[in-house]
Amino acid sequence: MRSLPAIRRMRPVLVGLLVAGTLVFTASAASAGTTPTATGRATPAVSVAADLTATIRLNNCSASLVRFPTSRSSDRAMMLTNGHCFEGGFLAAGQVIVNRASTRRGTLRNAAGTAVTTLTADRVLYATMTGTDVTLYRLTTTFASIRSATGVSARTIAAAHPAAGDTFVPSGFFSRVFNCDIQTFVPTLREDRWTWHDSIRYAAGCMTIHGTSGSPIVSAATGQVVGINNTANDNGGVCTLNNPCEVGPDGVPHATKGLRYGQETYWFTTCVTAQRTIDLNKPGCLLTKPAS
Repeated sequence: MRSLPAIRRMRPVLVGLLVAGTLVFTASAASAGTTPTATGRATPAVSVAADLTATIRLNNCSASLVRFPTSRSSDRAMMLTNGHCFEGGFLAAGQVIVNRASTRRGTLRNAAGTAVTTLTADRVLYATMTGTDVTLYRLTTTFASIRSATGVSARTIAAAHPAAGDTFVPSGFFSRVFNCDIQTFVPTLREDRWTWHDSIRYAAGCMTIHGTSGSPIVSAATGQVVGINNTANDNGGVCTLNNPCEVGPDGVPHATKGLRYGQETYWFTTCVTAQRTIDLNKPGCLLTKPAS
């Protein structure tokens, strides 16, 4: 898993331009749709700066400042990272943490990657390494307060299943943006004792490294969070720690050295109530539930 710093590539569907330290990705007409101009020529419909907005540096991982689509500025802000980045260490297979007190701290970065403030959590809203690999914290201050003090707004967790295509992974730990497009989705991904479902596999060339665990996977078209970076096959091993494998319908595992993966985040939005809280018993909720 990508949680400990130790170094670690890109079949770009996007064109990357370095502008004042920020990668600006312009989606191609073939991949992002087009908008006709007055001259009749087609131009890219959307262009999103692939910067470090709302990224967070934890002591062992990356994270991000996030909001639900329905969140209000007066709500407590939230911080998203991996389940394996939880301050208590790796969670057991089948373990789910809900509404547990926390004092986790992280350094918030602005678009340029400059540290602008320290954020503190007071509660783990949800954490697991089963089915997916996520930890979502509630912070001690509101979205509005953070915006007022730093100028940084939270990224929105997209409400729909992601699509293959143009995405980037901004790491708060390294203050660095990785160009990692979504290639496809893996029904069953296994690493050591943990199993994840409908995982994201990046296209060849993605070069995430240890320490990028917990970085958001951001849509180059919308700027929304569509997933969370979490692992890669380091050595070609099959279903071992730091060597995830893809398990086929026949139950046979396959592993390829260098393949990198993330987990989807729209699952959170399937569990959010009208009061903007997480209800694991809500019909259609995809997040793993605690064992009864």
